[in-house]
Amino acid sequence: MKTAILGLLAETPVHPGSGRGMGVVDLPVAREAATDYPVIVGSSLKGALLDKAKATELAEHQQRFGTQEQGGDLLISDGRLLLLPVRSLTSSYRWATCPHLIERYRRDRGRAGLAPLPEVPQVARGRFLSAAPEREEQLFLEERHFTGGGESVGALVETLKPLVLHADTQARLQARLVVLHDDDFAWFARYGLSIQARNFLEETTKKSRNLWYEETLPPDTVMYALVMGRNNEAIGALDTLFPENDPYLQAGGNETVGQGWFGVSVVRQDAQEEQAKS
Repeated sequence: MKTAILGLLAETPVHPGSGRGMGVVDLPVAREAATDYPVIVGSSLKGALLDKAKATELAEHQQRFGTQEQGGDLLISDGRLLLLPVRSLTSSYRWATCPHLIERYRRDRGRAGLAPLPEVPQVARGRFLSAAPEREEQLFLEERHFTGGGESVGALVETLKPLVLHADTQARLQARLVVLHDDDFAWFARYGLSIQARNFLEETTKKSRNLWYEETLPPDTVMYALVMGRNNEAIGALDTLFPENDPYLQAGGNETVGQGWFGVSVVRQDAQEEQAKS
């Protein structure tokens, strides 16, 4: 079964909704049950891909994505979090990740037949690993303080670059990437997302009729998804869906206010082999 990885770079805020919340946030993002990481559930991502297929007039979209009566040729996983932009009080923003996410990405790359596989770094609580060429000793992320130490994670950058659509954005990875302990990263994934207030006003008086709060993933969030094909031709449909002149996908809520847009890169074993030969 041929497998590809879709790299998903958030171009705008993204709201992969989960219905109504019970706390302060009325509309939280969807999260994995065990880890609490933000996620785009596979059914939602598959629906977004189907809409893209219809918009591009992909002739075999029913065969590729299926119907209510029959499954399609393409099997779509959840959209998984990999890099989360975090505000820094002492420098520009950082892309944060953790050993658990890297290990999971390593397993998924192996399932897709992609090499090389990234090493899984180890980092203690309260510390961070960096890919920057200059050694950093101190880092403040939000109001939390971290100290540097350990090996460089520069090699990890090369396996992350194919997931990021734009060359200019790829170039920022080395300076901005930091690896935190799993527990430290979990705090930012749970409490570090942006909250936006939205309102519904009466047309004539402009009085507020309904104020609510939505949680969103910030722009430059990096996620990915596995796409598996039941036959060799199915994966080729991804090239039609994401040509060089239109490599974008809208997923999640609030499309009419400009949210939910991803820049998509398709990472496949055969494409990797062709690049290596050239």
